[in-house]
Amino acid sequence: MQEHWRERYRSGHTPWDTGKPDLNLIRTVTERPIQSCKTLEIGCGTGNNALWLVQQGFVVTAIDITEEAIIAGKDKSSEVGIDVQFAVVDFMAEEVPDWPFEFIFDRGCFHSYRTDDERRLFAEKVAICLEPEGLWLSLIGSTDGPPHEVGPPQHSARDVVVAVEPSFEILSLISSHFDSLHPQPPRCWICLMKKRT
Repeated sequence: MQEHWRERYRSGHTPWDTGKPDLNLIRTVTERPIQSCKTLEIGCGTGNNALWLVQQGFVVTAIDITEEAIIAGKDKSSEVGIDVQFAVVDFMAEEVPDWPFEFIFDRGCFHSYRTDDERRLFAEKVAICLEPEGLWLSLIGSTDGPPHEVGPPQHSARDVVVAVEPSFEILSLISSHFDSLHPQPPRCWICLMKKRT
């Protein structure tokens, strides 16, 4: 999996990287609101969302499996003088630095796991990394859109619920679309969850 993502960043074929924070993250954080706190972004890419969160007062650790993405994120943060702790970490295989967190965000990591069991294990790992009653916001490719051969994996609401409910209470599950460079952005679920105590 790591080599796949490295090749995407090397080739510049990263339509998910719009150069700005995702509108779904901005809306959720500002409208709920979610108070600034110690935060982890899983699969941070080149850091657009992490940088925005820091600008809102969050203390952010941003991890990605791909060294190329992390290098780009560090360069961006240096250019604008924003302090983000970036690290190359395989979330499912390695320990995450500085856990536990109060808020975790992922944009398209949870959905990359194909089976119910894999997604359940991902949710369990997120729960381990969170404080009691901590929040997890996940943007997940949705089957609401038409089937496609290229683009994010597509999951039903049932796929999401089955995987996360043992560890999380679902606070909201909203149908939306990803920010994307595609002319027709892929549909997604915006799933906000609270860790069960």
